Amino acid sequence: MPTVLTAPSVLGDLVKREFDRDYTRETVTLRAGTAYPMGAVLGRVTADGTYALSPAVVTVGIEGAELASAVLLNTTDATAGNTEAVVLARGPVVLADAALVMDASVDDATKRAAKLAELAAHGLVARLAV
Repeated sequence: MPTVLTAPSVLGDLVKREFDRDYTRETVTLRAGTAYPMGAVLGRVTADGTYALSPAVVTVGIEGAELASAVLLNTTDATAGNTEAVVLARGPVVLADAALVMDASVDDATKRAAKLAELAAHGLVARLAV
């Protein structure tokens, strides 16, 4: 029986076109308590400026994060505490839709479309096939 190998995700699976990485990228602080995957769709928590997975609706404790505004570029473990990471914060950037990782509360096509529209407002455009 043949062995099946799965290649790990690489940045090229997520970012298809990027204008100027010195312009589009920023270092932010990820909120503690989660291991964030590459491609995570993030929102900024109003109270402390950290970033968390962007939920579908306002969530107590992370108010503000419901507005998607960034995409994480590398898998980052923030389980032990707030951690700095590099995100795509503004475009023009073309992303592979399939590589974006949404919060579990973004559980239907309407909610996903809303998150993609929020990212597009920042110039972060997702495409089904690029």
